[in-house]
Amino acid sequence: MASAFKRWSKRVVKHPEETVPIISSTAWAQGLFDHPTNKFGAYVLSLFPIVQWLPRYNFGWLSGDLIAGITVGMVVIPQGMSYAQLAGLTAEYGLYSSFVGVLFYCFFATSKDVSIGPVAVMSILVSQIINHVESQHPGVWTGPDIAAVLAVITGFITLGMGLLRIGWLVEFIPAPAVSGFMTGSAFTIATTQIPGLMGITGFSTRDPAYQVIINTLKNLGGTKLDAAWGITGLVSLYAIRYFCIWGTKRYPARARWFFFMSVMRNAFVIIVLTLASFLYNRKRLDPETGKYPIRILLTVPSGFKHVRPPPISTSLLSALGPKIPVATIILLLEHIAIAKSFGRLNGYKINPAQELIAIGVTNTVGSVFGAYPATGSFSRSALKSKCGVRTPAAGVVTAVVVIVALYGLTDAFFWIPMAGLSAVIIHAVADLMASPDQVYSYWRISPLEFLIWAAAVLITVFSSIENGIYTSVVASLVLLLVRLAHPRDSFLGKVTIHQGENGKGESRDVYLPLTKNGITNPHVKVTPPAEGVIIYRFEESYLYPNSSIPNSALVDEVKTKYRRGQDMTNVKPSDRPWNDYGKRRSGAEDQALNLQKPVLHAIVLDFSSVSHIDTTSVQALIDARREIEKWADHPVEFHFAPILSPWIHRALVAGGFGIGNSHSSIPFDLAAVVPYRDGTSFDEVTKGPPSDIESGGDTKEPASPKESESVLEPVVPTNTPFFHIDLASAVKAAESGVERVHDKN
Repeated sequence: MASAFKRWSKRVVKHPEETVPIISSTAWAQGLFDHPTNKFGAYVLSLFPIVQWLPRYNFGWLSGDLIAGITVGMVVIPQGMSYAQLAGLTAEYGLYSSFVGVLFYCFFATSKDVSIGPVAVMSILVSQIINHVESQHPGVWTGPDIAAVLAVITGFITLGMGLLRIGWLVEFIPAPAVSGFMTGSAFTIATTQIPGLMGITGFSTRDPAYQVIINTLKNLGGTKLDAAWGITGLVSLYAIRYFCIWGTKRYPARARWFFFMSVMRNAFVIIVLTLASFLYNRKRLDPETGKYPIRILLTVPSGFKHVRPPPISTSLLSALGPKIPVATIILLLEHIAIAKSFGRLNGYKINPAQELIAIGVTNTVGSVFGAYPATGSFSRSALKSKCGVRTPAAGVVTAVVVIVALYGLTDAFFWIPMAGLSAVIIHAVADLMASPDQVYSYWRISPLEFLIWAAAVLITVFSSIENGIYTSVVASLVLLLVRLAHPRDSFLGKVTIHQGENGKGESRDVYLPLTKNGITNPHVKVTPPAEGVIIYRFEESYLYPNSSIPNSALVDEVKTKYRRGQDMTNVKPSDRPWNDYGKRRSGAEDQALNLQKPVLHAIVLDFSSVSHIDTTSVQALIDARREIEKWADHPVEFHFAPILSPWIHRALVAGGFGIGNSHSSIPFDLAAVVPYRDGTSFDEVTKGPPSDIESGGDTKEPASPKESESVLEPVVPTNTPFFHIDLASAVKAAESGVERVHDKN
């Protein structure tokens, strides 16, 4: 066994990547390394999660899916038409997006709760994009054509990201950034709907939110009869909501009835307002202008009247080019955030890459039906979850409800008041704004992220949603890079921790910063390491943006507190380095002060937080060692603990660290190894016990306790004596080396 370990130790130093255990034929037989065609088949199969749960579908799931699907369908119909108006399109396009979203998502979903369809933020962005393209190229393309091409392009991008399994990119945008632009967008949407709620016209509602507010206040005198429907509808929506909340608390036994009453409030209010609009407007058509006293939805085409391939052209793609990134970010970010949120809430895990495939396919196919970009809706997903949805098949039920409305109820949609749709939008987007408690939590947890949230909100309100998104994303990435480039570091000392009553139980040594860190008790005494030893902790991966920090910290610490090896007594000022300022003393005084400092022997680097290391950081470590040894005028030991990755091991050995002769008198750390019979090689042990396939069903009996008794081997290779399994071992080795050197002297 000892010889086998030595062979392994040598191989670790020369070729660390070879330390990975060799996979036996058992793994091959079990499919861990299947034939490429089988892997491709498994990959294709993974693109359709429906094949995993549909064969197990049962009537117990059906009831929950029916209730959730019908309920969401009753909500998505008025919302879809409202959001289409918000996007600058006619109402039927919202129904198209609603149908395609809920239907096709079912086949690719890894979330049972998410409902895809028109959403407020994407709708107002589509409106802004249509306005941008039409202002640059007036009369060339219609709004629906622009929206359909935008859907297919953003769908292709997200589909490609999903197929390449790079959905992890959305993780670079933190929750405060998402909340910031969602809050700003919700406020912007609400302000742009107030003129429609009041019937006020005469200015553009596509201006920044603050400008819309100013123009609305200036034109309050122009409020029309539409306000009777709009304000009544908005007040009714909130009244029903709060009545149901009160009723749930007052009569808990009837909580389910109040829940469904609250859910149906959008449909109920729209039906009542539509009936009132019909009764008031049916005999009041102005023959001269052809208009009714209030703005109503008018004709909504029945069925799918705009099914055709999207009119993709290079000129339209060029016009859309600057807006595609922001549309794609909203498409994937809002959906993934919602899917993850409900996955955590309901105890299952979503696949971000597969979710990107789902929204990619939905929008690509939807563009053929005339749909505009759709993504996950927070309000409808929450409703779906509360209704007890069991599988993504609930989306099929919702699609049936939308189809029924699209073919059978379009005549009734004629009389829907536009002010009522504005009320539905305002009521829906209000829930997207961050609550005061949530905002305060951002401030308490991370003030810098709170500033990102505030910046996203302010820029969205005073500029545009597009600029708000870019601001939040860029600021988040900058903060990430700053944290990576300027991590915390500290020099450590030892504290002995006692357990049990009155400290009479077990004790252990821990290592804490020598300076007060605001976390541990400031009155606890931290004992510095033995004279001549430095313990340094770096709390981040050691990469090129931060590689200069440990270099500067170690070199400055050594030059400030440790003895200079070269006697500078007789060195002329002209022979000193130009940047060696020093103090204006005589050479003898300099040397006297220098001799009062301890001699540096070893530096212990705590790598417990270092998971990655690169070429630049290794070179910085080499430069630090060279400069420190030049100052000390003798070799200095560099100890590392623990090494978390074989690549870190490889990189440090390549830089000349870890190997050599140590002054330590501490024996190597030993541990029990896998028991095996005589004659079995070390490589065979790393494979694990043979399988039934390898041995023909007759596996070897495990070694008895007597055979494995006292079989101990070093935990780390013996030819890297400066690599240790933990910090305590590294410090003991370094301090014992100091004692051994002093004894020799």
